[in-house]
Amino acid sequence: MFSCLFTRRQIGVFRFLFLLLTWLGAALCAAPVTFVFTSDVHYGINRGNFRGAVNVTAQDVNHALVATINRLPTEVLPQDQGLRAGQVIGPIDFVVVTGDISNRQELYPLPIQSATVSWQQFEEGFIRRLSLKNQAGQFAPLLLVPGNHDVSNAIGSPSKLLPTTDATTMAEIYNRMMLPEKPRTKGNFRYPDDRVLFARDFGGAHCIFLTMGPDRATRTWIAEDLRALPVTTPVLLFCHDQPDIEAKHLTNPNGRHDINPKDKFENVVPDIIAGGTTVDAPTIIEQRALATFLKSHPNIVGYFHGNANWNEFYTWTGPDDAIALNVFRADSPLKGKESGKHEKRLSFQVVTYDVTTQSLTSRECLWNAAGRSATDATPAGWGATWTGSLAPRKK
Repeated sequence: MFSCLFTRRQIGVFRFLFLLLTWLGAALCAAPVTFVFTSDVHYGINRGNFRGAVNVTAQDVNHALVATINRLPTEVLPQDQGLRAGQVIGPIDFVVVTGDISNRQELYPLPIQSATVSWQQFEEGFIRRLSLKNQAGQFAPLLLVPGNHDVSNAIGSPSKLLPTTDATTMAEIYNRMMLPEKPRTKGNFRYPDDRVLFARDFGGAHCIFLTMGPDRATRTWIAEDLRALPVTTPVLLFCHDQPDIEAKHLTNPNGRHDINPKDKFENVVPDIIAGGTTVDAPTIIEQRALATFLKSHPNIVGYFHGNANWNEFYTWTGPDDAIALNVFRADSPLKGKESGKHEKRLSFQVVTYDVTTQSLTSRECLWNAAGRSATDATPAGWGATWTGSLAPRKK
């Protein structure tokens, strides 16, 4: 029947077009990928100084951040020997924010707005303003994971909150990233059952997005997710916590394992701390378990996080120097360790990788390098650069 509708020459043309489209699709998948990585935007608090003003709101600071991100496609990468050095950036394939979208709604020492208000500001000032396009000409996806402030707003905190709980940010992140059949609300969101945990493939790399970090249950999920993946496929993890997790983020080992002002555990990670009973306890046991897991998955070659905020490219070796994991730490526009006092150090990372050459370059984009004289139209500056391999780790 098919041959009756079309001539042999037309069928040949269709076959050629099909092969051409298949080739173009494969070429697109294999093309270098570029994404933006930032963290800890902390809607709800103010920045001490910014562009000549004092006590500047998170909305205003993040508006300026997003304006710079939107201009990236026309910016030129530095001549730094990294991937695509000296070239116009062009399309951005995705944007990642690794948590603390809303600041904790603490009552003291100064009242901070609720998670509901903070999410509304993030949605208006960040989500709706992003205008980047990917290589297919579509809007670049904004990929989100929660941070400890977001979780604490939902479940409570050792510090006094007003309201006591507000799960708006957590529910909104969950709905956008997990696409549940029944969307969550701040009334029916349940943590830790409702956890953001998903994977996306970009340009031949497998990117995994986690709530807080790779705790015990999450590692089980990752292991299952990677079971059918070739060991040559590079895997990148995105989460809030650094590999050497803070004790206070773990679950209280004392009494009822609850959140209380005496023990000060935040319970934002379900694992009960194994190495002590105070928030000053070491997390060697937890770190050792993570290192053991990573050694069994050598194609996990990159780890991106926020929480303790300054720009850094470093190698995590674990508590026993038994592993060598490439780690990327992001600055915060509101609470940066260095940029909090020196606004010219404000940064995010522009990351490019190419699976065909098994290489990745991450660049520190100094988005407010002009300081007081900067405007939303001022070109960005460039800081440190890191280039390394996406090949499976040998250690």
